[in-house]
Amino acid sequence: MTRSVDRTDRQGALAPRSPEETQALKDLADAGAEQLGWDAPAAEVVAWVRENFAVRDAAVACSMADAVLPHLVAEQLPGVDVLFLETGYHFTETLATRAEVARVLDVNIVDVLPEQTVAEQDAAHGPELFARDPGLCCSLRKMDPLRRALANYRVWFTGVRRDEAPTRTNTPLVAWDEVHELVKVNPVAPWSFDELTGYASRHAVPLNLLLQQGYPSIGCLPCTRPVAPGEDPRAGRWAGLAKTECGIHVS
Repeated sequence: MTRSVDRTDRQGALAPRSPEETQALKDLADAGAEQLGWDAPAAEVVAWVRENFAVRDAAVACSMADAVLPHLVAEQLPGVDVLFLETGYHFTETLATRAEVARVLDVNIVDVLPEQTVAEQDAAHGPELFARDPGLCCSLRKMDPLRRALANYRVWFTGVRRDEAPTRTNTPLVAWDEVHELVKVNPVAPWSFDELTGYASRHAVPLNLLLQQGYPSIGCLPCTRPVAPGEDPRAGRWAGLAKTECGIHVS
Protein backbone atom coordinates (compact mmCIF):
# COMPACT_ATOMS: atom_id res chain seq x y z
CA MET A 1 0.00 0.00 0.00
CA THR A 2 1.24 3.46 -0.82
CA ARG A 3 1.54 5.90 2.04
CA SER A 4 2.65 9.47 1.76
CA VAL A 5 4.64 11.12 4.52
CA ASP A 6 6.25 14.47 5.08
CA ARG A 7 9.76 14.13 6.43
CA THR A 8 13.43 14.82 5.74
CA ASP A 9 14.72 12.11 8.06
CA ARG A 10 13.34 8.99 9.67
CA GLN A 11 13.49 7.03 12.86
CA GLY A 12 16.16 4.40 12.87
CA ALA A 13 18.40 6.42 10.57
CA LEU A 14 21.70 4.85 9.66
CA ALA A 15 24.55 5.25 12.09
CA PRO A 16 27.62 7.07 10.72
CA ARG A 17 29.54 4.76 8.43
CA SER A 18 32.92 3.42 9.36
CA PRO A 19 35.78 3.86 6.88
CA GLU A 20 35.59 0.12 6.27
CA GLU A 21 31.90 0.25 5.33
CA THR A 22 32.48 3.24 3.06
CA GLN A 23 35.27 1.39 1.28
CA ALA A 24 33.06 -1.68 0.93
CA LEU A 25 30.35 0.44 -0.74
CA LYS A 26 32.92 1.99 -3.07
CA ASP A 27 34.16 -1.46 -4.04
CA LEU A 28 30.59 -2.61 -4.60
CA ALA A 29 29.93 0.37 -6.88
CA ASP A 30 33.05 -0.46 -8.90
CA ALA A 31 31.98 -4.10 -9.17
CA GLY A 32 28.48 -3.08 -10.30
CA ALA A 33 29.86 -0.73 -12.93
CA GLU A 34 32.08 -3.50 -14.30
CA GLN A 35 29.32 -6.11 -14.22
CA LEU A 36 26.65 -3.95 -15.89
CA GLY A 37 28.87 -2.13 -18.34
CA TRP A 38 27.65 0.86 -20.33
CA ASP A 39 24.17 -0.11 -21.49
CA ALA A 40 22.71 -3.03 -19.52
CA PRO A 41 18.88 -3.14 -19.55
CA ALA A 42 17.29 -0.96 -16.87
CA ALA A 43 15.57 -3.93 -15.22
CA GLU A 44 18.94 -5.66 -14.92
CA VAL A 45 20.39 -2.59 -13.22
CA VAL A 46 17.54 -2.54 -10.69
CA ALA A 47 17.98 -6.28 -10.15
CA TRP A 48 21.63 -5.67 -9.25
CA VAL A 49 20.54 -3.25 -6.54
CA ARG A 50 17.92 -5.71 -5.27
CA GLU A 51 20.56 -8.41 -4.97
CA ASN A 52 23.01 -6.22 -3.06
CA PHE A 53 20.87 -3.93 -0.88
CA ALA A 54 17.80 -4.07 1.34
CA VAL A 55 14.78 -2.00 0.31
CA ARG A 56 15.27 0.35 3.27
CA ASP A 57 18.80 1.09 2.02
CA ALA A 58 17.51 2.47 -1.29
CA ALA A 59 15.97 5.77 -2.34
CA VAL A 60 14.60 6.93 -5.69
CA ALA A 61 15.03 10.59 -6.57
CA CYS A 62 12.08 11.85 -8.60
CA SER A 63 11.29 15.36 -9.85
CA MET A 64 7.80 14.21 -10.89
CA ALA A 65 8.35 15.06 -14.53
CA ASP A 66 7.31 11.44 -14.91
CA ALA A 67 7.02 8.32 -12.75
CA VAL A 68 8.96 5.97 -14.99
CA LEU A 69 11.86 5.53 -12.56
CA PRO A 70 9.68 4.94 -9.46
CA HIS A 71 7.62 2.40 -11.43
CA LEU A 72 10.71 0.67 -12.77
CA VAL A 73 12.28 0.36 -9.32
CA ALA A 74 9.07 -0.55 -7.46
CA GLU A 75 8.57 -3.52 -9.79
CA GLN A 76 11.48 -5.18 -7.98
CA LEU A 77 11.70 -3.14 -4.76
CA PRO A 78 8.08 -2.57 -3.72
CA GLY A 79 7.59 0.05 -1.02
CA VAL A 80 10.82 1.86 -1.91
CA ASP A 81 11.22 5.45 -0.70
CA VAL A 82 10.75 8.07 -3.44
CA LEU A 83 12.35 11.40 -2.56
CA PHE A 84 10.54 14.48 -3.84
CA LEU A 85 12.32 17.81 -3.34
CA GLU A 86 9.44 20.03 -2.23
CA THR A 87 11.02 23.38 -3.02
CA GLY A 88 7.85 25.43 -2.63
CA TYR A 89 8.15 26.62 -6.24
CA HIS A 90 6.65 23.70 -8.17
CA PHE A 91 4.16 23.85 -11.03
CA THR A 92 0.62 22.76 -10.17
CA GLU A 93 1.06 19.96 -12.72
CA THR A 94 4.12 18.67 -10.88
CA LEU A 95 2.27 18.50 -7.56
CA ALA A 96 -0.61 16.73 -9.30
CA THR A 97 1.84 14.14 -10.67
CA ARG A 98 3.27 13.62 -7.20
CA ALA A 99 -0.21 12.97 -5.83
CA GLU A 100 -0.96 10.49 -8.62
CA VAL A 101 2.31 8.63 -8.04
CA ALA A 102 1.47 8.29 -4.35
CA ARG A 103 -1.97 6.98 -5.29
CA VAL A 104 -1.14 4.38 -7.92
CA LEU A 105 2.40 3.09 -7.30
CA ASP A 106 3.71 0.81 -4.56
CA VAL A 107 6.13 3.41 -3.24
CA ASN A 108 6.58 5.62 -0.21
CA ILE A 109 6.70 9.31 -1.09
CA VAL A 110 9.11 11.30 1.08
CA ASP A 111 8.72 15.08 0.80
CA VAL A 112 12.22 16.47 1.31
CA LEU A 113 11.82 19.97 2.71
CA PRO A 114 14.20 22.94 2.94
CA GLU A 115 14.93 24.31 6.39
CA GLN A 116 13.09 27.53 5.49
CA THR A 117 9.74 28.13 3.84
CA VAL A 118 9.71 30.42 0.81
CA ALA A 119 8.48 33.27 3.02
CA GLU A 120 11.26 32.66 5.56
CA GLN A 121 13.85 32.55 2.79
CA ASP A 122 12.49 35.80 1.35
CA ALA A 123 12.81 37.43 4.77
CA ALA A 124 16.39 36.21 5.18
CA HIS A 125 17.73 36.77 1.65
CA GLY A 126 15.23 39.06 -0.04
CA PRO A 127 12.44 38.12 -2.47
CA GLU A 128 13.05 36.17 -5.66
CA LEU A 129 16.46 34.81 -4.70
CA PHE A 130 16.12 32.45 -7.67
CA ALA A 131 16.45 35.43 -10.02
CA ARG A 132 19.39 37.09 -8.23
CA ASP A 133 21.39 34.08 -7.07
CA PRO A 134 19.96 30.87 -8.51
CA GLY A 135 22.94 28.87 -7.27
CA LEU A 136 22.25 29.80 -3.67
CA CYS A 137 18.53 29.20 -4.10
CA CYS A 138 19.17 25.70 -5.46
CA SER A 139 21.57 24.99 -2.62
CA LEU A 140 19.07 26.04 0.03
CA ARG A 141 16.00 24.40 -1.49
CA LYS A 142 17.43 21.34 -3.25
CA MET A 143 21.02 20.36 -2.62
CA ASP A 144 21.21 20.84 1.15
CA PRO A 145 17.87 19.11 1.87
CA LEU A 146 18.78 16.21 -0.44
CA ARG A 147 22.17 15.80 1.25
CA ARG A 148 20.46 15.51 4.63
CA ALA A 149 17.89 13.04 3.30
CA LEU A 150 20.41 10.81 1.52
CA ALA A 151 22.33 10.32 4.76
CA ASN A 152 19.61 7.76 5.57
CA TYR A 153 20.46 5.49 2.63
CA ARG A 154 23.28 3.49 1.06
CA VAL A 155 22.18 3.64 -2.58
CA TRP A 156 20.07 6.04 -4.64
CA PHE A 157 18.46 5.84 -8.05
CA THR A 158 18.28 8.83 -10.38
CA GLY A 159 16.54 9.34 -13.71
CA VAL A 160 19.48 11.07 -15.38
CA ARG A 161 19.70 10.29 -19.11
CA ARG A 162 22.69 10.84 -21.37
CA ASP A 163 20.64 12.47 -24.12
CA GLU A 164 19.39 15.29 -21.87
CA ALA A 165 22.42 17.57 -22.11
CA PRO A 166 26.13 17.59 -23.00
CA THR A 167 26.91 17.61 -19.27
CA ARG A 168 25.25 14.19 -18.95
CA THR A 169 26.59 12.27 -21.94
CA ASN A 170 29.07 10.27 -19.83
CA THR A 171 26.61 9.21 -17.13
CA PRO A 172 27.41 5.63 -16.01
CA LEU A 173 24.86 3.06 -14.92
CA VAL A 174 26.51 2.66 -11.51
CA ALA A 175 29.07 4.86 -9.79
CA TRP A 176 30.32 5.92 -6.38
CA ASP A 177 28.82 9.29 -5.42
CA GLU A 178 31.67 11.16 -3.72
CA VAL A 179 29.47 14.11 -2.74
CA HIS A 180 26.82 12.11 -0.89
CA GLU A 181 29.03 9.11 -0.09
CA LEU A 182 26.75 6.37 -1.36
CA VAL A 183 26.21 4.28 -4.47
CA LYS A 184 24.51 6.15 -7.31
CA VAL A 185 22.51 4.19 -9.88
CA ASN A 186 21.19 5.57 -13.18
CA PRO A 187 19.13 2.76 -14.77
CA VAL A 188 17.70 4.81 -17.65
CA ALA A 189 20.95 6.60 -18.56
CA PRO A 190 21.03 5.04 -22.08
CA TRP A 191 17.37 5.77 -22.83
CA SER A 192 16.04 8.38 -25.23
CA PHE A 193 13.08 10.61 -24.44
CA ASP A 194 10.95 8.48 -26.77
CA GLU A 195 11.95 5.32 -24.89
CA LEU A 196 10.97 7.01 -21.64
CA THR A 197 7.53 8.05 -22.86
CA GLY A 198 7.09 4.68 -24.57
CA TYR A 199 7.66 2.88 -21.26
CA ALA A 200 5.19 5.22 -19.58
CA SER A 201 2.56 4.47 -22.22
CA ARG A 202 3.01 0.69 -22.07
CA HIS A 203 2.79 0.59 -18.27
CA ALA A 204 0.23 3.39 -17.77
CA VAL A 205 2.73 5.33 -15.69
CA PRO A 206 1.80 8.87 -14.58
CA LEU A 207 3.33 11.64 -16.69
CA ASN A 208 3.49 15.34 -15.92
CA LEU A 209 1.09 17.13 -18.27
CA LEU A 210 3.79 19.73 -18.95
CA LEU A 211 5.67 17.17 -21.04
CA GLN A 212 2.97 17.61 -23.66
CA GLN A 213 3.29 21.39 -23.52
CA GLY A 214 6.92 21.80 -24.57
CA TYR A 215 8.61 21.11 -21.23
CA PRO A 216 10.92 18.08 -21.71
CA SER A 217 12.78 19.04 -18.52
CA ILE A 218 10.76 20.33 -15.59
CA GLY A 219 12.10 22.17 -12.57
CA CYS A 220 10.77 25.00 -10.44
CA LEU A 221 8.15 27.25 -12.05
CA PRO A 222 10.14 30.54 -11.92
CA CYS A 223 13.21 28.94 -13.53
CA THR A 224 11.65 26.77 -16.25
CA ARG A 225 10.29 27.70 -19.67
CA PRO A 226 9.10 25.66 -22.67
CA VAL A 227 11.74 24.46 -25.12
CA ALA A 228 11.59 25.42 -28.79
CA PRO A 229 11.83 22.72 -31.50
CA GLY A 230 15.45 21.69 -32.00
CA GLU A 231 16.67 23.13 -28.71
CA ASP A 232 18.56 21.12 -26.11
CA PRO A 233 15.98 19.37 -23.85
CA ARG A 234 17.31 21.30 -20.86
CA ALA A 235 17.44 24.68 -22.63
CA GLY A 236 14.35 25.74 -20.71
CA ARG A 237 16.09 25.44 -17.34
CA TRP A 238 17.54 28.74 -16.03
CA ALA A 239 17.11 30.23 -19.52
CA GLY A 240 19.32 33.25 -20.13
CA LEU A 241 21.76 32.29 -17.39
CA ALA A 242 25.07 30.43 -17.52
CA LYS A 243 23.60 27.93 -15.06
CA THR A 244 22.64 24.55 -16.56
CA GLU A 245 22.47 22.27 -13.50
CA CYS A 246 21.15 22.76 -9.98
CA GLY A 247 24.26 20.96 -8.72
CA ILE A 248 22.76 17.66 -7.60
CA HIS A 249 24.31 15.70 -10.47
CA VAL A 250 27.57 17.63 -10.69
CA SER A 251 30.48 16.16 -8.74
